[in-house]
Amino acid sequence: MPPVRILVALSIAAVIALPASGQQSEPARDVNLPGVTVTADAYTESRGGYLISGDFRVDPRMPSVVFPATALVEGDVLSIEPQHLNDNDYVVLQECASADCSDSRIVRVWSSVEGRPIGGGNDRRIMIPHENKYWIWAKRLPEISHADCDSCSTRFTSFERMGPPMTIRPTGEEARYHRTELDAVANTDPLPVTKQEHEGSTFVITFAGGSTVRIRRMHAAAP
Repeated sequence: MPPVRILVALSIAAVIALPASGQQSEPARDVNLPGVTVTADAYTESRGGYLISGDFRVDPRMPSVVFPATALVEGDVLSIEPQHLNDNDYVVLQECASADCSDSRIVRVWSSVEGRPIGGGNDRRIMIPHENKYWIWAKRLPEISHADCDSCSTRFTSFERMGPPMTIRPTGEEARYHRTELDAVANTDPLPVTKQEHEGSTFVITFAGGSTVRIRRMHAAAP
């Protein structure tokens, strides 16, 4: 792995605290929320029987990485809602797949095609099945040229799920027709966060170029 990726992995492993009980291998999944009764803390409100929290951060050492102030745990529901995505921007939810985060897993990818995230059917809610380090980031990929590929989609629609942190590798027909362009941007930096604010229990981030995402964390209290 290139030195810059090693640094990223070490930084993620250090910044995002992991609860003591460790990881499991079950992938994150979609969820419908049942009703429960809970109470709320700072950056958090109680709504519909769930704690809804916007307690996320962007570390100054990694201005492209958005992560929860406290690591996600089993039973959390993560809501990632793109409010606006530029045509060639892709928002990525990634998690560590090894103890030192040198390996990672892409959980879901959002493009500007509304309601069609890659990696899951629900457009914004992901059930967290295990304690782990998760983070959110964005990358600008090349424009798909239909002059080269009449049958290609307007956006990249499939990706390698496993790989180094902060990498996104499209696969499929669109990638085959645009391999040179993808190789040219493979080592370019992710998009930095240029604006961040809390709107009640929602964390709102804007990446360079204007793509904007709303993030929340939900959890049910024990009965």
